[in-house]
Amino acid sequence: MNLTKRIKRPTLHEELVERLRNLVVEDALKPGEKVPEKDLCESFGVSRTPLREALKVLASEGLVVLQANRGARVAEVTPEELEKTFPVIAMLEQLAGELACKNLSDAGIASIEKRHEAMVKAFHARDIKSYFQANQDIHAALIEGARNDILESHHRLLAARVRRARFMVNLSDERWAQAIQEHEQMMDKLRERDADGLGRLMKMHMMNKYAAHIKALSDKPEHSDQS
Repeated sequence: MNLTKRIKRPTLHEELVERLRNLVVEDALKPGEKVPEKDLCESFGVSRTPLREALKVLASEGLVVLQANRGARVAEVTPEELEKTFPVIAMLEQLAGELACKNLSDAGIASIEKRHEAMVKAFHARDIKSYFQANQDIHAALIEGARNDILESHHRLLAARVRRARFMVNLSDERWAQAIQEHEQMMDKLRERDADGLGRLMKMHMMNKYAAHIKALSDKPEHSDQS
């Protein structure tokens, strides 16, 4: 866990939220684990107050659970919750893809293409963190490009719940390669402004992530110490 980079004050709240979120998503803080507030404050160079304000944001996203007089612990998302959540996100992504094809400007599509190129570059470099960030940026740009505030707010809430599962599943080489192929197809549909085609692909892409996550859980040794 790299906690040595101190946080700059101008972006304290936003950066602190993102850094804490990444610790959860990237499995540096594991499900059920107590959040080490004192250690994090010392490492980030912040006081308890901004740290706890950031933890409130993560709690609203379902990533941590705040416990009265006992601090916070990393939330444990159950298989049952993922089973209910992924199909809803998939439907939201389908709608977002359809709307983005209609509402994005040419410049907006070009911007997503640049993110896609960065993601492919990270894939070939086997840089999972840079890949995942570019991947998240692409999906966020498509959601934003839908120009629907209600869709965006619901997607943001649900996506935070499954972000760790989405990150961990890309650690599989097979799924990683499959995901790149799916994104190439999605970009083709976006360039063509094929709303129905992109919508279907985005829904399939999300459900394939869920299927890969379930497979990873079933392949995991019953008494493994790994999360």
